[in-house]
Amino acid sequence: MSNDQQSPAVAAALAYVDAWSNHDFDTACAWFAPDIKVTVTTTHPEVPDAHLAGVEECSQGLVQFARTVVPGSAQVIASMGDQRNALLVMTVMAQMDGQKVTVPAARLYLLDDDNKIKAEQIIFYAATS
Repeated sequence: MSNDQQSPAVAAALAYVDAWSNHDFDTACAWFAPDIKVTVTTTHPEVPDAHLAGVEECSQGLVQFARTVVPGSAQVIASMGDQRNALLVMTVMAQMDGQKVTVPAARLYLLDDDNKIKAEQIIFYAATS
């Protein structure tokens, strides 16, 4: 297995992130496999872990979060992947509780045989200035 910053999985993950971080939710959700599963975890005491399954539930969760994101603010710090797996380390700016915060995250993706996102695992926190 080789890891490549320009692998097919990295390219898919970057296209997906670009779509939702710019509020193009239809394009973002079109990346979802029918059996997608998303797990989100954080140490923030007011945000419970999320375990979402299926296109509808994952789309709702994505839109709920991504609406807070300042369009164009996504910054990919590092990326690595292969044919099916991608890992992005990134930040976005978001409006939360009336203030702008930086949201650093690690996002892990698994693509299915149709190059759709079958699994996404997200670890994040909200960094206030």
